[in-house]
Amino acid sequence: MTKAPEAPRVATWRAFLAAHTTLVEAIERELGQAGLPPLGWYDVLFALEQAPKRRLRMAELSRAVILSRSNLTRLVDRLEAAGLLRREAVPGDRRGAYAVLAAEGAKLRRRMWPVYARCIHERFARHIDAAEAKTLCDVFERLLAALPEARRNSK
Repeated sequence: MTKAPEAPRVATWRAFLAAHTTLVEAIERELGQAGLPPLGWYDVLFALEQAPKRRLRMAELSRAVILSRSNLTRLVDRLEAAGLLRREAVPGDRRGAYAVLAAEGAKLRRRMWPVYARCIHERFARHIDAAEAKTLCDVFERLLAALPEARRNSK
């Protein structure tokens, strides 16, 4: 039988979930108020901007933005329809496709960043000091390293 975590760890888990959900909702709201698309769009555009040749295979992009394959396909469809990225065939793989960042996608990502950066600062970063930030980062990286799913997704 698996041992239940102690109350402080359960409380920490619940606080983490509540903070994450509340922060993402606030960022989404501020992006919307600025006339910008949702945070998921930023994540895809950023992942492509950081990738070699500004392109990733769909499976790589799915791991980079932590979306299910079907959710990513729908999001990529919307980004492609908006002219922010395009799909390219993978040579030698008839079923494979790259998502490639378009110039308009890079421009939109740059327009979104100031709003996103302000939200990160105002709603998160200014509430923790440098030592706390390092501790949180160390803890989250250790948690990710311990998860088999994360190891698969980082390949």
